[in-house]
Amino acid sequence: MLNLSVLLEDGARNTPDRDCLVFGELRLTYALTDMIANQVANLLVERGVKPGDKVALASPNVPYFPFVYFGALKAGAVVVPLNVLLTPREIAYHLQDSGAKALFAFTGTPELPLGERAFAAFGEVDTCTTYIDLPAAPGAKESAIEGAETFWAALDGQPGAFSSVRTEADDTAVIIYTSGTTGTPKGAQLTHNNLLFNAVASDALFSRADSGHDVCLAVLPLFHIFGQTTMMNVGLYRHATIVLMPRFDGDEALALMEKEGVTMFAGVPTMYWGLLGAKGEHDLAAIAGNLHTAVSGGSALPAELARNIKDRFDVGILEGYGLSETSPVVSFNNPKVKAKTASVGRPIWGVEMKLIDGDFNDVEGEGPGEIAVRGHCVMKGYHNRPDANAQVMRDGWFRTGDIARRDEEGFYFIVDRSKDMIIRGGYNVYPRELEEVLMTHPEVSLCAVVGVTHETHGEEIKAYVIREEGAALTEEALIDWAKGRLAAYKYPRLVEFRDELPMTATGKILKRDLR
Repeated sequence: MLNLSVLLEDGARNTPDRDCLVFGELRLTYALTDMIANQVANLLVERGVKPGDKVALASPNVPYFPFVYFGALKAGAVVVPLNVLLTPREIAYHLQDSGAKALFAFTGTPELPLGERAFAAFGEVDTCTTYIDLPAAPGAKESAIEGAETFWAALDGQPGAFSSVRTEADDTAVIIYTSGTTGTPKGAQLTHNNLLFNAVASDALFSRADSGHDVCLAVLPLFHIFGQTTMMNVGLYRHATIVLMPRFDGDEALALMEKEGVTMFAGVPTMYWGLLGAKGEHDLAAIAGNLHTAVSGGSALPAELARNIKDRFDVGILEGYGLSETSPVVSFNNPKVKAKTASVGRPIWGVEMKLIDGDFNDVEGEGPGEIAVRGHCVMKGYHNRPDANAQVMRDGWFRTGDIARRDEEGFYFIVDRSKDMIIRGGYNVYPRELEEVLMTHPEVSLCAVVGVTHETHGEEIKAYVIREEGAALTEEALIDWAKGRLAAYKYPRLVEFRDELPMTATGKILKRDLR
């Protein structure tokens, strides 16, 4: 028997009065958080949700997310977290594809009417029979959405105790949908074993507060596996206090770090870029004094950005590697053992990595080759996608689509996503290498390199650039600068300056919108 809900239950048993969740001025103990999750489990059972049934959850980083997540797990159900930016059509697709029986959705705001979108989608999917509105006001029993029942009205009278369902290690706990950049989104089935092992293995890599009480700033969206595992599940495993932040803002993040004494932070590279760009007055010495672990993942971390963060905050960023399909952590640059600049390190405990070619044959030596992964982190497979599973899985190995090199000590260095590779006049060009070089220009703040269609070369190299504040850099000047630092087939021929770049809800740059 193994149920991931033990992460919360263990904290409720051993540190019942410690703050589990902090959201604004709201502070919830482990005992109270577990009690509300128990009420959710009782509600789901009452509404006919059985072990193995799917429960969809559309919520930003607010206390509702762990309430419903762990309540559903306690009931033996499978959690299906949904990106909060999905349209009604996309929400309906996820409900139908997963077969969700229930949908919990945050009401949202006029700018992001998540509840309206979710309720409209719910009305189109006959197999989804329960809709619960998660209102912005705690305790609200009247919904702003006509015909919807609020969370607090539904929980009224539900017992605060529940005996968690006996689930097996290989039972699916969570279905994480991929972003759908290569077709319709696919649901990666992650088991209780996948997620618990990944939390425990990740926990072993991170330092601990001298006091024994860590404080995690959870600003990575919890509907994404990176934030879910490294901040929520690792935080609960070590009985930490989790400070919830629904939307990233550099100044707000620094203010919370200072106010709450944050010891652990995880973000994508653009979040670290946002911390550097914060304009407010903050006690950086106090923040650095508390912060012992800063983790980056989700996309490649430019070396120049890591250097700038170290200079500003006196905190070294630890870079890991993983995917939705791998729970997510696969490898980690672990300074406790040995770390190398610009590397994603070596595989974590219990995980194997290798390089393969397009036919799944092993690539020896340095490579480059496509990363394949085997171990406790690898998903059961995509939900109801046998053809897709056959393409990416072989003998327990999962092919990732990421191109890397490997040195003589087994450290892996990501070159790029295979789908992001540019083929210019027959030459392979990896955008990450170009971005690393462009980021060292003193007037470049952030950049993204993509391939655009070209009549004779097939693809041409284009750089989208955000300049440093007050910079007067021109397109021609940047191209000339790059020409002296990159091979003739690599340097960008096209440059476009932008005030901002399109990003996903998790803070990754959306290159498909730039092509």
